[in-house]
Amino acid sequence: MSFNGCVLIMDHHQERRLRLEAILSFMQVEWRSGSRAEDQTWLQSQPQNLTVLAGDTDVSLAQLLETFPHHAFISLVDTDCRHANLLGCLNSLTYDELTSLLLQAQHWQPVLATAEQDCRLHELLIGDSSAMSEVKSLIRQVANKPANVLLLGESGTGKEVIARAIHELSLQAKGPFVPINCGAIPAELLESELFGHEKGAFTGAVSARKGRFELAEGGTLFLDEIGDMPLSMQVKLLRVLQERTFERVGGTRSISAKVRVIAATHRDLEQMIVEQRFREDLYYRLNVFPIEAPALSQRQDDIPLLLNELIARHRLTHNAQLSFARDAIESLKKWHWPGNVRELSNLVERMFILCPNQTVQLADLPIKYRVLSDEQLLTHPFEELDERDALSAIFQSDDDGVSENEADFFDFQATDDFEEEADFMAPTLSVEGVNLKDMLANIEMDMIAQSLEVNDGVVARAAEHLGMRRTTLVEKMKKYGISRE
Repeated sequence: MSFNGCVLIMDHHQERRLRLEAILSFMQVEWRSGSRAEDQTWLQSQPQNLTVLAGDTDVSLAQLLETFPHHAFISLVDTDCRHANLLGCLNSLTYDELTSLLLQAQHWQPVLATAEQDCRLHELLIGDSSAMSEVKSLIRQVANKPANVLLLGESGTGKEVIARAIHELSLQAKGPFVPINCGAIPAELLESELFGHEKGAFTGAVSARKGRFELAEGGTLFLDEIGDMPLSMQVKLLRVLQERTFERVGGTRSISAKVRVIAATHRDLEQMIVEQRFREDLYYRLNVFPIEAPALSQRQDDIPLLLNELIARHRLTHNAQLSFARDAIESLKKWHWPGNVRELSNLVERMFILCPNQTVQLADLPIKYRVLSDEQLLTHPFEELDERDALSAIFQSDDDGVSENEADFFDFQATDDFEEEADFMAPTLSVEGVNLKDMLANIEMDMIAQSLEVNDGVVARAAEHLGMRRTTLVEKMKKYGISRE
C-alpha cells in the first residue's frame, strides 16, 4: 500500500490502540496516538487534512466531525452518524479493511460550499469579466486538489494574486504562503534559498538556515519567474518534485517536502525547451494544471472595479481620497495597457500625488491615457493637448515630412527617396500673436494625414514614416478623429 498521509489514533481503548499502532507501523504509515484533550488542540493546528481513527474519546464523534470538517474520520465503534467526512466504520482490525479505508481517506477531499467559494474568490480576485470568470472557474476546480499549477501570462497581470487565491481556497490555507522570485536571486545563492544550508556549508554560513521549502511546510510554495531558473537548479527542483524530499546544502539528512508548488512565468517555456534553455521533464512536472492570467487589455470592463480596489489600497498610504470622472474611466478603458494591472496601479498612485482629494477629470490624465470622443473634439478640439507631446512627435525624427503649408516656417530640400532634411526656423510672431497649441496640433494633423496618404492608408508604414510607434499613431488618429482614408 502507498499511503502518504498522517493518521491520528484517538481512542481510550488501550488494547485496540496498540493493535492499530502495530498495524500502521507494519504498513510504514506515519501515525500519532493518544486520547487526551490536547490531541484535539494538535488536530486543530494541522494545516493539511489528516485521517483520524476515532474510538472512545472525551467528546462525541458527532462533535469531532463538526469541529474538524477538513479532516477525514474513520470510526472504530458502531455509529449512526451521517457526515461527509465520516468515511465508514472499521468493524475489524484487519490489514485489508484498514487498507481499503485508508485509501478511501487519501482520495477524500473536503468541499467548500459553492457560495462560500464564490464569496472568497470575489474578495481575492477583482473582476467580473468573462476572462476573469474563466480564471475563477479553473481555480475552483484545482484549489482543493494536490496537483501542481503553472500560471502563465504577461508581466503585471497579477499571477501572484491568483496563486494566493488558490492557496486560500486549498487544503493548505492554514499553512504559510511562501513566494520566491527565481529570477531575482543569483544562481549561486538560489539553491540555499530554496533548500536551506547547514552551518559551515560555505563561506559565510555561520549557522544553519531553513530554505523556502521548509518555511512553506504544510502550505504553498510560489515559484515566480520559473523560466529564469538556471538549468543546474532545474535538475534539483525536478528531483524534489518527483521524490518529495530534499537535503540542505552541506547536509545529508533527507527532509520531506510537504508543500504544494505553484509556479509562474511570463516566458514561452515551450520555445525555451526548443532552445534547450528549459528542461522538458520539469515543464511537464509543473504544467499539470495551467492557468492563463488574462492581460488587462482583455478585461477592460474590470477597470472600474480595479480602480476602486486600487484607490482603497493607496488611500491610507497617501492619507487622501480620490475618484475618477466617468469620461476619465471611459478613456482608461480604451487604453491598451502594456503594463497591465501594475501600470494601472502606478497611474492611480500618480493621481493621488497630482490630484489629492479630487475627482480625476479627463484633462488630469497623462496625455497618452486621454482618448477624446468626436463630440469632445468638436467642442474643445485642442484644449486638452500637451504641446510638448506634439513637439516631440513632430520633430523627433529627421525623416518627418513637411507640407507646403509650412513653407513659411521650414526651409527644406526633398531627396529622391522621399527623405527630407529641414532647417527649422521660428515663424515671425505677428502683433496679434499666435495660439501655439492650435498651430502645433494643426501641423501634427496635417503631417499624419500626408503620411497616411503617401502610404496608402497603411498605419504601420505611416508610423514608421513619422518615426513613431504604431500604437502612438493610432492613439493620435483617435484623438484627432483621423481615419485611414
